Amino acid sequence: MSNIDKILVPFDFSESSVCALEYVVNFVGPNRDIDILALYVAAMPTAESEENMLKMDFAKVIQSFHKKIKKSPEFIAITGDVIESILTIQEKQSTNLIMMGTMGDKSTDEAITNTSRLVLEANCPVISIPYGCTIKEPKDIALVMGGEEIEDKEVLKTLLDVARTFDSRVHVLTIYKESVYAEESIVDRTENLLEYYLEHFYVEHAFNKSQDVEEGILDYITKKNIDLLAILPRNHTRLSTPSEGRLTKLLTLHSEIPVLTLD
Repeated sequence: MSNIDKILVPFDFSESSVCALEYVVNFVGPNRDIDILALYVAAMPTAESEENMLKMDFAKVIQSFHKKIKKSPEFIAITGDVIESILTIQEKQSTNLIMMGTMGDKSTDEAITNTSRLVLEANCPVISIPYGCTIKEPKDIALVMGGEEIEDKEVLKTLLDVARTFDSRVHVLTIYKESVYAEESIVDRTENLLEYYLEHFYVEHAFNKSQDVEEGILDYITKKNIDLLAILPRNHTRLSTPSEGRLTKLLTLHSEIPVLTLD
């Protein structure tokens, strides 16, 4: 049984948020018992009449997808900072997954978008959905891992939930610059862990050499026709030195397929 029962979708009627909402509706499908909570964050307080108009417009967007869904999505509007508001509502509403659209920015490595900020600050799994991506079920998923062990095995539960829901194949990818066999014992323990936690959905662990980690990941996505990229950010790590999340940010900005950040 899936642990995903409530999804939070930041929604502001932009093209990227409409694309993300359509992806979420398809993700939930007509038979899954999952609540969808759409969150509109306004910079200024909205009158009751304005909020009612927003709800009507939201309902029209849902209808435009022509998709059946078991539970009608809920729409709420609040005032505040976008990221702070999303994180607050996620905690108050006990949503176990955030799915957020992004326009991305393939022209730079330094841009900060709301979505790239969110994936670094959230304490729950986030799927960032790039504008223009294909609306389809994730049948092939790539989990990117470094050479280190997974500190918190519980984060793999969300990945397993998705794999079970869509009967997905989970490919695991490690990009290395030098020798990947420096810590063979870690590799062996990791293989056992993946086989245990990802069950029969785990199909392979590829070790690819590349001096540019992001480029190696994006090349693998194309080669294997990957539908969803899963990453384990190290900016919240407790047992080793946290990173600043640069790779997580770059993949959120540049990926043309949805990115699941496991946290």
